[in-house]
Amino acid sequence: MLSNRLFRAALVVSLVTLHLTSFSQKLPANWQNLDLTKDSVYGISTNKAYEELLKGKTSTTVIVAVIDDGTDINHEDLKAHIWKNKNEKMGNSVDDDKNGYIDDINGWNYLGNKIQSYEIDNYEATRLVRTYQSFFKYPSDIKNNPSEYEDYQKALSIYESKKKEYETLDKRLNSSITYFESLQKKLNRDSLTIKDLQENPSADSLIIITTTRLITNLQRGIAYSKAIADMKKMIDSNKSHLQYHVNLQYDPRLLVGDDDANINDRNYGNRTVVSEGDHGTHVSGIIGAVRNNDKGIDGIADNVQLMILRVVPNGDERDKDIALAICYAVDNGARVINMSFGKPLSYKKEFIDDAVQYAISKNVLLVHAAGNESLDLDIEKRFPNPIYKKVKGNAWSNWIDVGASSADANPGGFSNYGKKYVDLFAPGVKINSTILNNEYAPKNGTSMAAPVVAGVAALILSYYPNITAPQLKELLMKTVYKPTQQVKKPGAPDTMISYSDLCKSAGIVNVYNALKLAEKKYGK
Repeated sequence: MLSNRLFRAALVVSLVTLHLTSFSQKLPANWQNLDLTKDSVYGISTNKAYEELLKGKTSTTVIVAVIDDGTDINHEDLKAHIWKNKNEKMGNSVDDDKNGYIDDINGWNYLGNKIQSYEIDNYEATRLVRTYQSFFKYPSDIKNNPSEYEDYQKALSIYESKKKEYETLDKRLNSSITYFESLQKKLNRDSLTIKDLQENPSADSLIIITTTRLITNLQRGIAYSKAIADMKKMIDSNKSHLQYHVNLQYDPRLLVGDDDANINDRNYGNRTVVSEGDHGTHVSGIIGAVRNNDKGIDGIADNVQLMILRVVPNGDERDKDIALAICYAVDNGARVINMSFGKPLSYKKEFIDDAVQYAISKNVLLVHAAGNESLDLDIEKRFPNPIYKKVKGNAWSNWIDVGASSADANPGGFSNYGKKYVDLFAPGVKINSTILNNEYAPKNGTSMAAPVVAGVAALILSYYPNITAPQLKELLMKTVYKPTQQVKKPGAPDTMISYSDLCKSAGIVNVYNALKLAEKKYGK
C-alpha cells in the first residue's frame, strides 16, 4: 500500500496529466513560475515562493549579465531593470571609468567597430575552413600541427555537409515552385488541390518530396496560397545560409578590423546593445521582467539589473568575444552570467577557459544552455564548455548546464541531455517572454531554460548575498523537483527514460525548495 506521501504524489501526477490534456495547446502565460501542486504544471514555484517565503524580507540588487544577441533596453517590461554603469557619463565619447569601453552605459556590443555593427556572421565551421584551408599544404604541416589539423577536418566535414544541405534545399524548393506554377497554368487554376497534385505527379525525386509535404499541409487545412508563401519564405531564409553562414568569401569581421586570434586586441565594439534579433530580449524577460506591473509577463528575480553584452550574431559567436564579455561582466559586478548559445566547434577555446577561470576566482556563477540538437552531451561535444583544454582545474563548481523541460515534465524533444554533463533541467517549452517593440511571444529552447536558472540564482542571491557560487550551484542541484514518472527521451519520443538518465541532479529546478534550504543553511 502507498504511504500518504507517495499517494499524494501519485494523485498530483494524475491530475497534472488530466489538466495538461485539457490545455495542451494553450498554457498559462507564466507557466514556468507556477507550482505543480497549486497549478498542475511543472513550473518552478516562483509565485509560491514570493507568497509564502519572501513576504516582508528585504533584498539586495543582483547584477545578471546577459551574453546574447542584444536586448531591447527600452522595452516597457525591462527598462526599469536594465543595468546602468554609474561610472560612465552618457554620450560624451569619453571612457570615464577607464575600463577600455567608451560610453558603456548598459553593457557592450562586440559585433562591430566604434561606429558600425554587423548582424550576420559565418558558422564556426566556415571560419575554421577559411583559416586553415591554405595552411595544410604539405604532409609536414599536418605532422607538426595534429590538433589544428583534426579541428580542420571536423570543420571541413560540417561545412561541406551544411553547404550541400542548403544547396539541395534551394534546388528542391525552387524547382518545386516552378513545377507548381506550371501546373497551375496548365490546369488554368489559381491554386492546386490535393487531387490536382495526386493526378499530376512529377518524376523528379526532389519535387516528389515537396509535393508530399504540400499534400500533407493541405490535408491539415492549410490554404494552398499560404503553403506556397511559406515555401517562398523558406527559399529566402535558405539563401541567407548560402550567402552568409557557409560562404567562405563573406567575412563581416573585416568591418571590425581586429585580430580574432589575439585576445589582447580589444579596442573594438560600441555601446549599441540593441540588435535586429529578439533572442536576448526574450532571455532577459525570463530573468527579470518587472513583476506585478500588469504588463506582459513576470520575470523570476524582482531585484535585478540586467547587464547587456552583445556577442551572438545570426550565425556562430566568436570565442574571443565570449571571453571578453565574461571578463567585462565579472569586472563590472555581475554575480550571475547567462549564456544561451552554443556551437559544435571552437576556434580559441583557451580564451574562454581563461575567462571562466577568472569568473571562478571572482565568485561568479555561469549558467549555460545545453543546446537544442537532442544530443547526449556525455558523448557529443558542444562549446563553450568547462572542460579545460590547457588549464587544469574544476570549473563545474561555478558552471551550470541546463536542459529544457515542458509543462508536463517531459524534456523538450529538442533538448540536449547527459546524465554526467547536464546539471539540471528547467522550463524551456512554450515560454512566453518579452520581444522587440514592447511585444511578447512564446519561444522554445534550452535558451529559455538557462535564464530560468539564472533568474532563480539571482533571486536567491538577492536574499542571501553571502552564498558563494559553488554553494549556490549545490543548493540548486539538491533542491530540484524529481519527477517519478518515465518521460520521453529527446529525439526518440517512443523511448521512455527517467530524469536520472537526463542529468546529474535527476530533476527540474525549483526556487521554492531552494529558498527553503537557503534559509535553513544560510539564513541569519
